Amino acid sequence: MIATKPMASKETPIALCWFRRDLRLEDNHALWQALRTGRPVLPLFIFDREILDALSEKEDRRVAFIYSALEAMDRHLREEHRSGILCLQGRPEELFGQLLNDYPIAEVFCNEDYEPYAVARDRKVEQLLADKGIPLRRCKDQVIFHKDEILTVAGKPYSVYTPYSRAWLSKYREGEQRFYPSEELLGNLLKEVPPMLTLAAIGFRDTGFRFPPAEVDEVVIADYEQTRDLPALEHGVSRMGVHLRFGTVSIRKLALRASLLSETYLKELIWHEFFMQVLWHFPYVAEGPFRKKYEAILWENNEDDFVRWCNGTTGYPIVDAGMRELNATGFMHNRVRMVAASFLTKHLLIDWRWGEAYFAAKLLDYDLAANNGNWQWVAGTGCDAVPYFRIFNPSEQLKRFDPRQEYIRRWIPELGSAAYPAPMVDHSFARQRALERYKV
Repeated sequence: MIATKPMASKETPIALCWFRRDLRLEDNHALWQALRTGRPVLPLFIFDREILDALSEKEDRRVAFIYSALEAMDRHLREEHRSGILCLQGRPEELFGQLLNDYPIAEVFCNEDYEPYAVARDRKVEQLLADKGIPLRRCKDQVIFHKDEILTVAGKPYSVYTPYSRAWLSKYREGEQRFYPSEELLGNLLKEVPPMLTLAAIGFRDTGFRFPPAEVDEVVIADYEQTRDLPALEHGVSRMGVHLRFGTVSIRKLALRASLLSETYLKELIWHEFFMQVLWHFPYVAEGPFRKKYEAILWENNEDDFVRWCNGTTGYPIVDAGMRELNATGFMHNRVRMVAASFLTKHLLIDWRWGEAYFAAKLLDYDLAANNGNWQWVAGTGCDAVPYFRIFNPSEQLKRFDPRQEYIRRWIPELGSAAYPAPMVDHSFARQRALERYKV
């Protein structure tokens, strides 16, 4: 239920802008469209209990990140525009029923979300609104291209990254890049300042965690090709993942900077869109392998081995450093993610879905499409996957990408002592076992 009575006049129709994965006031497509209607606009955010109730940790960094972003937005609106964000908690379809009783809503705007749960949720809300004659207007905001905007010559979705990226780049370079200066129209917001929910009110606690800044140094992007695989470098990667996940940065502005500074960085953004379009066109990948034949792999699924992997005590330093970094910070360098994931699936023969779920619980930048796509890529089960016979050698990866052992010593202080365990499985043995299982 809505905890406050609206201050808006019942006679003045309003537009509602429903924030989700777009927690910013600038270059926000849905917000821009809403503000251009000429109606007063009420900003809304819903802490969805379907999502929150599934989280076991009440000091969840992602919830804290969302809350801090909302607080900053709300503060700006209060101070500069005598407005604010209506923050509610509950199930969206139920809350919208109450909102329609409390506000004279003429239309609702939101930026599109492509994950299966979000698609189903939005359909329920859309039907509820349609029954009242109110349109739900979806906008494209978290990607440059979506749905059927990039297809093969045969009109089919791409299932291989390289031709998809070529088509993406061609379309991007040929087209005119559009931006949506919503920040220039904030004077059109509804002059209402609803009370802000507290973290405690939604059942969570502040983590005290320092999140990476939303601004990325252009030098980081420009040098990305040379630095991206070196986990010891503090600024070798941009750490934009969490900001892209929750929309605290504009993908359009970031892609433009990348297009001017580093095609390598731009291609990382394209990977994200590739996996998103795979999830959109093939939603079954959220539950199982894209290549269904790999459902037949005979996994070991040893629970004790899985615990050692989770805790970073496998005896392979680059794997262990990555897992400890993940557990401590919610971040893991992308190169190390690939090595850790390969070790779980190929060395330990543990179902990739176990690792996917663990990353989903821990990653600050968790995104279903990217997480699922990358795990299936490493496991060899995905639409564009490394061949099953490509198995990362953790020792060789360490020599190549952390030759001075700066990264691993940062996370494994007991390295080289009797306290650090011996490798839990021999690489040659594990490799041969994996090859035999995947062939079957």
